[in-house]
Amino acid sequence: MAGKPVTGETVAEVMAELAALEDPRIREVNERHGDDHGVNLGKLRALAKRLKTQQELARQLWETGDTAARLLALLICRPKAFGRDELDTMIRQARPPKVHDWLVSYVVKKSPHAEELRVAWSADPDPVVASAGWALTTERVAKKPEGLDLPGLLDVIEAEMKDAPDRLQWAMNHCLAQIGIEHAEHRARAVDIGERLQVLKDYPTSPGCTSPFAPVWISEMVRRQHA
Repeated sequence: MAGKPVTGETVAEVMAELAALEDPRIREVNERHGDDHGVNLGKLRALAKRLKTQQELARQLWETGDTAARLLALLICRPKAFGRDELDTMIRQARPPKVHDWLVSYVVKKSPHAEELRVAWSADPDPVVASAGWALTTERVAKKPEGLDLPGLLDVIEAEMKDAPDRLQWAMNHCLAQIGIEHAEHRARAVDIGERLQVLKDYPTSPGCTSPFAPVWISEMVRRQHA
């Protein structure tokens, strides 16, 4: 049985702290995006900073199923301590978008199992799990493209992105844009696919932000690289 965390904080005590940070207005905004929690993320990060890395406490917080607790768990865990099957189970439990994004970005990308999971998840019939595979592929497109079949990825995006469910479509679109931004030899095709599929063309974009419509996104990021 695991010993008590070094800070003396138990799961019950941490859950009570999270409950005290709950703000109905923040919850209302988050729930519009599918995130069922009302904790200010700055305050959540401050709590994580105080708790420091505690893998056992992180596992216990994750097991509560509470979204704020799971976000906190992802901030205080030790990413390389999770096994492959454990991460596979977690990605299937991580339905709120923020939990899903943080799990992929803060934990899976740092895991020794990342590549194996990337391949397995990309082909998963669950579109939310598949979107995690595509997010890992996008990371490789940008940082370690050696060995990736970029024309093959563009083939899949061209055939499947238009009709993909929202989260999977978003992840595929990000990969399309990344290929166009990072790989000049595939840029014209990436832009052409974006133009023909029109995915996210009308997505509302705040002033000063770049549109997620791939042709615009690619053009803007390439322009910045050469500015």
